[in-house]
Amino acid sequence: MSFSFARLGFAGARLAAVGIVFAIAGIGGAEEECPKPVEMIFDTDIGNDVDDAMALAVIHALANRAQCELLAVTVTKDNPYAGPCVDLINTFYGRPDVPIGTVRDGMAPQDYKYIRQLATAVDNGKPRYAHDLESGADAPEAVALLRKTLAGRPDGSVVMVQVGFSTNLSRLLDSKADGASPLDGRSLVKQKVKLLSIMAGAFTQELAAKRFCEYNVTIDVPNARKVIHEWPTPVVFSGWEIGHAIQYPAASVQEDFCYVEHHPIAHAYDLYRDRKNDQPTYDLTSVLYAVRPDREYFDLSPPGHVTVEDDGFVQFKAEKNGPHRYLIATPEQVARVREALVMLTSEPPGK
Repeated sequence: MSFSFARLGFAGARLAAVGIVFAIAGIGGAEEECPKPVEMIFDTDIGNDVDDAMALAVIHALANRAQCELLAVTVTKDNPYAGPCVDLINTFYGRPDVPIGTVRDGMAPQDYKYIRQLATAVDNGKPRYAHDLESGADAPEAVALLRKTLAGRPDGSVVMVQVGFSTNLSRLLDSKADGASPLDGRSLVKQKVKLLSIMAGAFTQELAAKRFCEYNVTIDVPNARKVIHEWPTPVVFSGWEIGHAIQYPAASVQEDFCYVEHHPIAHAYDLYRDRKNDQPTYDLTSVLYAVRPDREYFDLSPPGHVTVEDDGFVQFKAEKNGPHRYLIATPEQVARVREALVMLTSEPPGK
């Protein structure tokens, strides 16, 4: 049925016009109420698993939607190809100038399965994936970059996502006042950071009964203990069980990255996992929660405290007003998060 002001009469038409005005105003109001992008620092051990590279792809997809701003990436894997691998992924997604900081005297120096191959891949004598950073040794030291980045942001504005070892963030807590800020590290974090979203630990009764120790904690227990015990802002953990339950489907890698001949994420996936196999989404879940905490992708545990034992085993104790919570996912949420991560990970670069 077609709409006509004439059929309403003058009074009806006037009311309809007023309603349209308010509707238009409402649309404008909704636009004005759009949340600001999450200001994110991403701390990664890229190279030990392909989920770090995939998580970086998710960050860029969310940045394309103006839902987050990638302030910096810091690397905890002490390998010369880790920083260049981050740089080539950032460049592929149209953000070549994102600052990158690398660890010094850190953990896991081995190449493992894909970072050297991506950073050194060539076609017809030219780098397959453009990047300016040739070696992690040429990048700023990670803690110095973290301090500089935090010092330049508004108070309480930064969300930090740690998906690797705790080396960089532990050293940040111990850092002293410098030219970037007169605050020591702990005070700087407390002033500038809103949330730490961390992929670490395991929190189910079944895993606890087996005394399961998660890799990101066990590889650097002293620094993991320091960060988890002393971090001065709220912390949300994505435990091993979350990423293990939410498997990235191999079919997506086979079909969704074919818009270019050579895709760094698909290439890394091939080398690490083989595109015939599904891949756990450990690190991706920490990114998704950090940017979209209110989308009901996950439930949260009650507040409490997480403690780290000498062998890297973590325990959670509920405590009112405790600073720690961990993610929980129902079967329905698992399916929903998987679909969201497929869409975001495979999203083409913005124009």
